[in-house]
Amino acid sequence: MSMKKIFFLIGLLSIFLGFSQNETLFSEATELYNKGEYTKAIANYEQILESGQHSAAIYFNLGNCYYKTNAIGPSIYYYEKALLLSPNDSEIKNNLTYAQNMRLDAIEEVPKTEIAQAYDNIINLFTSDQWAYIAVTLVLFFVLAYLTYYFLRSANQKRIALITGIFSLTLGLLSILMSYLQHEQYRKNNPAIVFSKEVRVSSEPNGSSETIFTLHEGTKVNVLEELDGWEKIRIADGQTGWLLGENIRQIKDF
Repeated sequence: MSMKKIFFLIGLLSIFLGFSQNETLFSEATELYNKGEYTKAIANYEQILESGQHSAAIYFNLGNCYYKTNAIGPSIYYYEKALLLSPNDSEIKNNLTYAQNMRLDAIEEVPKTEIAQAYDNIINLFTSDQWAYIAVTLVLFFVLAYLTYYFLRSANQKRIALITGIFSLTLGLLSILMSYLQHEQYRKNNPAIVFSKEVRVSSEPNGSSETIFTLHEGTKVNVLEELDGWEKIRIADGQTGWLLGENIRQIKDF
């Protein structure tokens, strides 16, 4: 057996053992959670993340563990990460709402027009990858309908195949557009969660500038730019300012 094959088999074995170990850690963490040993469960989930494996289930369970220990920032942080991977999961949304109710900051969001709200609802029905998978499926339907059209003899059946093909292609192209728009929205949005109990937000990126407002643990912000350890952020009501990056953790860090 050549050395390449040996290294390939060793690699496959390592991957298999890694997944097997993570499954064991996940099961143990679930048992620990059910026993109320949340800190130990957290250690297991974090060990899985350190191995390079991540999923909505792991982040959701971490959020639950931190919620049980009244750690507002980490619980919201992990629920938000879970929601990024599974945006339509109602259980994640419900638990995130419970955690958000524990925050001190009550920031009213800038109201959106009905058109803007409808736009967000449509493109966020699925992730960019899911929209792309839908597009591929619909294009395959188009190809199948196109081929079927030439094999059918009945005029009515040909008409149905033609209409089906055009309809599938149209939806496929729309899905590609949705995938692009969702990806662009995801790329421009850089959310983070405040982890400090209280942090002052300044008008400029330095320690001597005027304090504009203060934020507390668990508040969600959007990072606009970075400069020498400072982050320019925007909060839901549209206010912007600078804070030290050590006070927040960005959600899209995987």
